[in-house]
Amino acid sequence: MLFTLIIGGFIGWQSALYAIERAEIEPIEEIVEVLPIDLDLFWEVEGILNAEYVDLNDIDSEQELFGAIKGMVNSLDDPFTVFMTPEETINFQNSLEGTLLGIGAELTVEDDALTVIAPFKGSPAEAGGLKPADIIYKIDDMFVSDITLFEAISSIRGEEGTTVILTVIREDEEDFLELEIERAEIEIPSIEVKYYGEEETIAYLSVYQFSDNTEAEFDEAVQELLLQELDGMILDLRYNGGGFLDVSVDMLSDFIEGKKVAVTTKHREEEDNEIFYTNESARLTDIPLVVLVNKGSASASEIVAGAIQDHERGLILGEQTFGKGSVQVVEILDDGSSLRYTIAKWYTPQDRSIDDVGITPDMLVEITDEEYENDIDAQLNAAVDYLEEL
Repeated sequence: MLFTLIIGGFIGWQSALYAIERAEIEPIEEIVEVLPIDLDLFWEVEGILNAEYVDLNDIDSEQELFGAIKGMVNSLDDPFTVFMTPEETINFQNSLEGTLLGIGAELTVEDDALTVIAPFKGSPAEAGGLKPADIIYKIDDMFVSDITLFEAISSIRGEEGTTVILTVIREDEEDFLELEIERAEIEIPSIEVKYYGEEETIAYLSVYQFSDNTEAEFDEAVQELLLQELDGMILDLRYNGGGFLDVSVDMLSDFIEGKKVAVTTKHREEEDNEIFYTNESARLTDIPLVVLVNKGSASASEIVAGAIQDHERGLILGEQTFGKGSVQVVEILDDGSSLRYTIAKWYTPQDRSIDDVGITPDMLVEITDEEYENDIDAQLNAAVDYLEEL
């Protein structure tokens, strides 16, 4: 079973890509010959351990196999290419159904460090002070460097009401920070709608993720907005770590008139390259638009921001985004384990790769620590001011 996805960190299964057309696009890189692996050494080591290792009870052939596969996958040095055991696969799938038990943060591995992409809005992680780009150094008394990625994630998750202490490294902070965060059952919403301005004629639409539920919730929100007399709209993609590619294209289709390039994916084989277009169903083309982004905006949210920017449909305001410009597929294997692996890089309509770079806002507005601690949203305030001045 094969799923195609474009994700930030470890959140976001993807439904099948759709509505594609072929294009003449240069392949990413020249293909090199891949030689078959000589497994004689593997079997030799496995035989020695089975015959002579001191504690026979510690030998588990299934775990030996899983460990060997993880080592092979990890040799690619790609944080988005991951092998998951059957148990890890089940836990991962459960975490994507809208409810989590834990702290509510999206994580990735960056430069061999467990790094926060974004805390979910309203989550214990956000309330506990966890921020994008924080590096998690210790989980309770365990050093992250001494455990695997999924051991780290499993250690952070836990029963509702229990606590976990995260020791983090934060840029511009001289000392380690210890954050005590209480775990909870976390409902992950997709869409939130509010209104701002003196006469509440500026619509605010926050998109938390691009999940299975987002499309229906977004359509319901748009139906509400179409009944209002609006002077502007704010699309908030901050702390949105990504999700489904097709959902991001559908959302873009409401803002960009006609059939326009939304995103291009470039694969190893040129004939597999794909262009995704907006679907000519735009309903929000005449409303002045500001898109809010920050370090926690990744993957599918960067697709939306990049296309809005390239088509000059609205103003991108906030901070440099995360820079996750690759596409993965998830293949469910016969024993219930799974392999997620990178198959392509994606590019904005103007053929920009944002991988490891991110999207630079048209208007740079940062939130200071003092503003953050006092719940002052300088980016949102700047967006409202900009739209009111139009």
